[in-house]
Amino acid sequence: MSRMLLALIASALLCSTVFAHCQVPCGIYGDQLRFEQLLEDTKTIAKAQGQMNQLFDTENAQDIQQFVRWVVTKETHADSIQGVIADYFLAQRIKSDSPRYTDQLKAAHAVTVAAMKCKQSADEATASALEKAIHDLYRAYEGKEPDLH
Repeated sequence: MSRMLLALIASALLCSTVFAHCQVPCGIYGDQLRFEQLLEDTKTIAKAQGQMNQLFDTENAQDIQQFVRWVVTKETHADSIQGVIADYFLAQRIKSDSPRYTDQLKAAHAVTVAAMKCKQSADEATASALEKAIHDLYRAYEGKEPDLH
């Protein structure tokens, strides 16, 4: 079996589901923190993609094992982003009676799709596109330019 096939099988078996904040209206979590979490996950995806590309042409078993771990990390963080969009923003925060509803919905969808593309690719450009989509969501959601770290 090829190394890549083994890596893909291992990553599929090792992936776990990441759950976003619960849907209890406790009010202790803020939107700003969610956006910063999304960007932190994006930076982790970009780092994983870079490391995967560095380790790709290896024959060393330790490097192959590390490659698989980076794949799993990338997948986990992309799943986390999709979870935050679905469970926090779409289920709780984006309201259909908002004047910016359509823009917010389109922007949230764009983040979900960009995260999916990060799962499908080791190209670091997908992480850059994801970061842009998150900033676009911030603009649509907050109605102002991002002030994110």
